[in-house]
Amino acid sequence: MKLIDAKKDQYRKLAHEQGFRSRSSYKLKEINKSYRIIGPGSYVLDLGCSPGGWLQVSHQISGNQGKVMGIDLSFVEEIPNVKIIQDNIENIQVVDEILSYFNRKADSVICDLSPQVSGNWSVDHAAQISLNYSAVKIMERVLNKKGNALFKVFDGEFSAEFFDFMKQKFLKTKRTKPKASRKPSSELYCICMGYL
Repeated sequence: MKLIDAKKDQYRKLAHEQGFRSRSSYKLKEINKSYRIIGPGSYVLDLGCSPGGWLQVSHQISGNQGKVMGIDLSFVEEIPNVKIIQDNIENIQVVDEILSYFNRKADSVICDLSPQVSGNWSVDHAAQISLNYSAVKIMERVLNKKGNALFKVFDGEFSAEFFDFMKQKFLKTKRTKPKASRKPSSELYCICMGYL
């Protein structure tokens, strides 16, 4: 247990020192280093963006030529040059807002969605996968052809089905568990490249 805590604290400490809002910033950094979901000048949509760690990383990578927008049910504190809207991703109406902000389609859609965790694993797993399907509905309307996507997945009985579903939509899909994820955590990340 000590080792896990030490690792957890290492990323938390790093986030604090480097000014990132969450340790999950390092998951995105690590995944992006290997798969380049986001590049300089990318237009990035972050669904379920609270507390904003992924928005910070996306803005850092995409730079001044890029555009970053985040959507979350919770209030997310402002980040300079990043558009944040408080809304439900199950509300398909947000698509209009997304497209009008970018003024074209997005290059990358990233989702680190989590339900309000109840502690009942099968309920939480099903809720998380359901949120991902809602995010995919938005993604299908706003992602550029050949664009990339990244989804957090609570691993469980419905995850294989979700991975297969995404496989049909992209040229290449892969699953990974970044080092910054806690060992006992059941989260995986579904990396999707080359939207068809």
